[in-house]
Order: sequence, then structure tokens, then C-alpha cells
Amino acid sequence: MSPVDALRLILLSTLWGMSFIFMRVAVPEFGPIPLILVRMGVGSLLLIPLLLSLRYLKLVWENKGGLLLLGLTNHVLPFTLLALATTRLEAGFTSLINATTPIFTALLGAMFFTTPVQRQQYVGLAMAFFGVYVLSANRLDFTLGGDGWFILAALGATFCYGVATNYSKTHLSHLPIRVLAAGSTAMSALILLLPGLLLWPSEPISGLAWSNGLALAVLSTTVAFLLYFTLISSAGATATSTVTFLVPVSALIWGYLLLGEVLSLQVLIGMTITLVGTAIATGILRLRRQSSSPQS
Repeated sequence: MSPVDALRLILLSTLWGMSFIFMRVAVPEFGPIPLILVRMGVGSLLLIPLLLSLRYLKLVWENKGGLLLLGLTNHVLPFTLLALATTRLEAGFTSLINATTPIFTALLGAMFFTTPVQRQQYVGLAMAFFGVYVLSANRLDFTLGGDGWFILAALGATFCYGVATNYSKTHLSHLPIRVLAAGSTAMSALILLLPGLLLWPSEPISGLAWSNGLALAVLSTTVAFLLYFTLISSAGATATSTVTFLVPVSALIWGYLLLGEVLSLQVLIGMTITLVGTAIATGILRLRRQSSSPQS
């Protein structure tokens, strides 16, 4: 990876790590669905100019059903579930659960999209799930108002990402990147328009909440998407996928610095186990086999 791409990767992880901070600050006033309407509505307005060509517009129309499904599973549902999770869970904690996205991608790929899973990947999958358990073992309270439901919401978001990744790889890989990004974002805004307006808060929204909501839309969505797809084209998908491991670190640091969130030993141990397991499951970290030599 070139030095320029390395800087892009660090910037991308920072922007996506900050998204958990922006949600944590803005969602109490907006509510999850109106906040994600702002995120996708502003994001689509900024990305739609990428489609101002007859060829790209034709591709969007021909693939509107697929882009609608992609927008639902890759933006609307996971972003809303993560926003809901951050109403109770710390930003860094939520980002660590979100780091298990490759786990659900691998599992769903093996179950429904005929993607083979190697033996060492099962080891990584088991490690990553154990890491999530270490993170959340003392918070799995499913009584009314307990953290357990919000942890499930965050896991539900990663499940949606897994569906979206496999679906787009199988059915939409022929589309140009700008069509995927701008088309799915615009479809997401359309899906969210009516429920977002119906659930819009009756109380005035503060300037602090608005600034975080707009930062979420402009920085963590529009700029981040453009960086992400630029990285894929210049550094490749495998190198770009390492952002999965940098985002939670970024969110933990920003959560500690800006929101005073606690970096407990339990969180650090759970993070380490989860990220190592994810690295093994995605093939970034490989387990070496001991070759047996004949004895004389």
C-alpha cells in the first residue's frame, strides 16, 4: 500500500470511527430514524451529481430493485439499528460489536451464497464471537431497559451488513462503484422519507445535535464513501478491508477523549479477542500449520 493510500485508510477509519460519536451525541434529540434520514438525505444530495450522465441514470433505473434492496440492508436497517444502540451503549463499545461484520458476511456467504469457508476461518469465527461475549457478558440484561436489547440491535446491524455484502457481490458487482454508492444512498433516503418525517421530534433540535447530524451525513457518509471507493480502486479490496480493525480503535479513542468513555480492561481484552478472531476469519491473519517431519 502506498503512503497516500495509507493516509486515506487512516482518514477513513477516523471518519467511520467518529460516526459513532456523532450518533451518540445527536440521536437523543433526533431519534434513530429521523437522524438516519438526515444522514442519507444529505448524503444522497451530495452523491447524486455523480450520476448526472445518461449511462449512469439508465443503470440506476435498470437496477432500481437491487439498489433498493442494497440501500435497505446496507444503510437503512443497519444505520438505524446502530443509532438505536448508541442511545444506550457507549460509542466505542458499539463500534467493537460492529467490527464483527466480516463474521456475519462469512457465515451468510457459506449458508446462502455458496461461499466456501476454510477450517481456520471457523476458528476465527469462534474467537470473534467469544470476544463479543467477553465484551458484553455482564451487560446481557434483557429486562425492560436492559442493555441486552441494544447489544442485539448492534449485532442485527452487522447481520444486515453481511446480507448486503454478499448480495451486492453476487448480484450487483457488474455496476460501476458510483452507481452502487449514489444509487443505494438515494434509495435509502426515499425509504426513510415518510417514516423520518412522521417521527420527526416535536421539540426544537439544538445546534449541537444538528452539527453532529450534518457531520455524520457529510463526513462519515459522503466523504467516507468517496474515500472508501477510491481506496478499493487504488489499493484493492483486501487492503481496504483492514479498515474494519482500525474503526473501533478510532471510536474508542475519540469516545475516551470527547465523551469521557471508560477504557476498561474488559473492553480491551474483548476488543483484542474479537479483532484477532476477525482477522483470522477474513484471512488477513493466517494460522501456520506445523509440518511433521519423519523421525530417523
